[in-house]
Amino acid sequence: MRTLLRLVLTPTAIVRLALGWGSFLLLALTPLLAGPPPAALLWMLLGGIVVVITISAFGVVTEAEHLARRLGDPYGTLVLTISIAAIEVILISAVLLGPGEHETIARDSVMAVSMIIMNLVIGIALLLGGMRHDRLKANSTGVSLYLGMLIVLLSVAFALPGLIGEGGAYAPGQAIPLAVLTVGLYTFFLMRQLGAQRADFQEVVDVRAPASGPDLIPEPITALLSQHGAELGARTALLIVMALPIVLLSHDMATLLDDGLSRLGAPVALSGILIALIVFLPETITTIRAALGGELQRVSNLCHGALVSTAGLTIPAVLMIGLITGRPVLLAESPVNLLLLALTVLLTLTTFISRRVTPLHGAAHLFLFVLYGLSVLV
Repeated sequence: MRTLLRLVLTPTAIVRLALGWGSFLLLALTPLLAGPPPAALLWMLLGGIVVVITISAFGVVTEAEHLARRLGDPYGTLVLTISIAAIEVILISAVLLGPGEHETIARDSVMAVSMIIMNLVIGIALLLGGMRHDRLKANSTGVSLYLGMLIVLLSVAFALPGLIGEGGAYAPGQAIPLAVLTVGLYTFFLMRQLGAQRADFQEVVDVRAPASGPDLIPEPITALLSQHGAELGARTALLIVMALPIVLLSHDMATLLDDGLSRLGAPVALSGILIALIVFLPETITTIRAALGGELQRVSNLCHGALVSTAGLTIPAVLMIGLITGRPVLLAESPVNLLLLALTVLLTLTTFISRRVTPLHGAAHLFLFVLYGLSVLV
């Protein structure tokens, strides 16, 4: 046990934990956020929170990379994607259950996450990875499975409530079956991804490369758990404990951002994008590293898998919260955002089924994200 603790709970990890949780407790137990702070203090607090979140994010990335190396895909990346997505759902749920009117928080958050992950993060990753590697190629079957799930889940989230709902929200008789069906579909997807169709989410092996070597023969998950179960459990727990301060501090940062943006006269909706960027910072760093290493399928597993988890967990959660509390949950998106989302899915399809992914694909994704940003600012 002592050896395991020294292996996992390194001095660097302890410092990151102390910094993240200490900053959260400092803000929670002191009156710094009791009222609108002066402008200088506001921007100092914002800068400090961003620094702490960034340091914590690198800790999450470190643990995620240890798990990915030990487990292989899709297990390794799935731990990170589900952890971050679950924390995002908890944050959205906390805002919905808190004081104030936040009927559109789920819609705005998931839309921002969708555009950030599928265009900004993937765009940067493909741009940088494509300039380093001439032959980037993903597993087309795995990408098509992700996109199939996203088409269904995002349609249920954003398009269908505007057509069959009441004022952009589902009626109770519609919310219950849709929540059950969404959970069932997402569960079935995970079972297939981790079981019979695991190979569809692994890197494409170059036929010109040697067909031997220990890395090309994945070890069964049961053998991995029996041999390294204690280490895997400890690293997973540490990853979650490191990720929690990121979201908790992001919640505090939301208050400061809303105040700061209102003083600058900027759109308040911009705060949702900035918070989503911070929450998914660990996954962004890991994705860019994967692209630089030529692991395009891991890029898809991280980004598309994170969005599938976010949509698959968020939709049922907010629908149930709306039913329990009696609060309306507005999900229907604007025609502009629906168009941008459709273009994003189409561009993703053409990008990842290509025989060779290039930096131009990344530039196109970044262009779409700029269009989304302009639609928010205008």
